[in-house]
Amino acid sequence: MSTSIPLPHTIENHMGEKLIFKAIEVEDGVEKVLVENFVQPGAGPIMHTHFKQDESLTVVSGRLGVEVQGEAPQYYEEGDTATFLAGTPHRFWNAGDTVLNCVGYVKPANSIVFYLSALYDAINKSGKEQPAPFEGAYLMTRYKSEYDVPEIPGFVKSVIMPITVFLGKMLGKYKQFKNAPEPL
Repeated sequence: MSTSIPLPHTIENHMGEKLIFKAIEVEDGVEKVLVENFVQPGAGPIMHTHFKQDESLTVVSGRLGVEVQGEAPQYYEEGDTATFLAGTPHRFWNAGDTVLNCVGYVKPANSIVFYLSALYDAINKSGKEQPAPFEGAYLMTRYKSEYDVPEIPGFVKSVIMPITVFLGKMLGKYKQFKNAPEPL
């Protein structure tokens, strides 16, 4: 599924993360999106899971901290690569005191460009670490077969978020998602 968003495409959130979707490349008949990130000291995404995608990051400069759920943190320096296989809950952060720069990929590309672009917009809209409630509930509910945030309680994901999405639809809050890609 090629992205409908022209590449390169840059997204940033107010928490110190900048991500550039550089290009789509086909490898063994599968699309992968090439990425580059710049992460401020201490910043990075929360524990999350890509159910259908592998993710790989190679440190260009700085120090990368990595945690796979249930394991001790590991640290990566310039030239080191961290790879997260599909279905592996993980998080990463800038473990140094200068800007962390990594290059890598997400394979297959699937909906990652749309999903993270919308998620960063929702985080910026809220001004907090969590995305704005209606947008976050929409993304987590619509793409639950592709992405997960293990820290969100099951009751919230299975009951509260679908109710929030229902209310959001009733209130006309999802016009920006009218061309959202279908979940896999």
